[in-house]
Order: sequence, then C-alpha cells, then structure tokens
Amino acid sequence: MPNILLVEELEMCRDMLPRRLKRKGFNIAVAREGSEVIKMAQSEYPDLILNNMDLAVKNGQTAIKELKADDATKSIPIIALTRYESDIEQAYAVGCDDYEPVPIELPRLLEKIHKWLSTRDNK
Repeated sequence: MPNILLVEELEMCRDMLPRRLKRKGFNIAVAREGSEVIKMAQSEYPDLILNNMDLAVKNGQTAIKELKADDATKSIPIIALTRYESDIEQAYAVGCDDYEPVPIELPRLLEKIHKWLSTRDNK
C-alpha cells in the first residue's frame, strides 16, 4: 500500500480526507504544520505528499522549498492543496509537482495520486 503524508492544520480535514483515502487503499500519515512535514518526510519517506498551501505556523511554501532542496526528499511528488487560484502558480514555483483545488473532488485527486505514484515507480 502506498504511503501518503497529508499536511493539514484543520482538524476536520485531517480526519475526513485520510478516512476517504484509507478506504481507497492508502496508508496515511498526517502532519499539522510545515516543520512537522519536514521531519516526517525525512524519517518516513512517503511515496507522495499532499500539502495544504495555507499553513500558518511554517507555511506550506517554505516546507516545500526545504523538501525539494534535500537530496533525501526531493524526488517525493508533492500535490499542493489550495483554495486560492492565485496559489497555483506559486505552488509550482516552490516545487510542487501538481495541485488540487479545494474543495477536493476525490475522483480527480485519486487520478492525480495514481499518476504521480506510477511516475515515481518508473524511476
């Protein structure tokens, strides 16, 4: 089962999205802030990261830059979760591989997850 790291500070989203993804056969770990995702990514090496771009403590953009600068984590695909269209360009600029608009449409997100997992498997 693929391992996904979800970075989300809202409790409702930390509960709902992981449950939906677990039912689809994924192992889900959850980080609440940017500094936590960096530690977890470096110790657990997830297959993919879903990163909320709107984090308050250590913002999602800073965390992504650090992950993409680290040789150990730079190849992990990152899908930015954002409710603001203006964040999409910024997500790509800091190193995200894809984005998913919020509110999330699960079928579309699953398509993206499978695409990036298969890309990673082929490397």
